[in-house]
This record gives sequence, structure tokens and C-alpha cells, in this order.
Amino acid sequence: MKTFLHRTGLVLALSLLTATAAWADSHVYKLYVDGLACPFCAYGVEKKVGGLTGVEKVEIEIEEGLVAVTMASNATLTEAAAAKAVDEAGFSLRKFETPKME
Repeated sequence: MKTFLHRTGLVLALSLLTATAAWADSHVYKLYVDGLACPFCAYGVEKKVGGLTGVEKVEIEIEEGLVAVTMASNATLTEAAAAKAVDEAGFSLRKFETPKME
């Protein structure tokens, strides 16, 4: 019985972690930006995109030109707003991906 409870607890814990990770990904938008070449460029994009309403976190992969934008649970990001922020930072939005809903 003790082993059964231990395994059940482990399964429940892993399920919770998986569900939490899936839920967290449901608020991440992916912006692919042309022209990112250095940390200074990334900072400009981060500042403009991070200033949008509802943005909780901005992560940038310079080499891929990827800007991952985590939004608050009740907020969304439109392609138009993302494109405007990227343009104001001096770059072009190549591709906009909405979160994958699980």
C-alpha cells in the first residue's frame, strides 16, 4: 500500500508539472524579427515590446531573431500591436505566432 501511495503521489506531481508547463506556454507569443544583430538591437525591441499592455516577460534569441513574449493570463497580443512595437524599435516583424492552446 505504501508503494502504491508513493507512485500515485509521483504521478500526480508529474501531471501537475506537465499541466502547469502547458498552461504557461498558452500565453507565449513568438515574434520573428528581421535585423536583430546584437544585444543593443535586442534591448530596443525588448523595451518597446515590453512596454505593451499585458506583457509580463520578453525573451530574445538574437541568432534566431526570435522574441518570445509572455502575456498575463487575461491579456492577448495582436499582430498589429506587435508589428507596431517592433517597427518603432527600428525592425521588421517577419512572422507572428499565437500561443498553442492545449
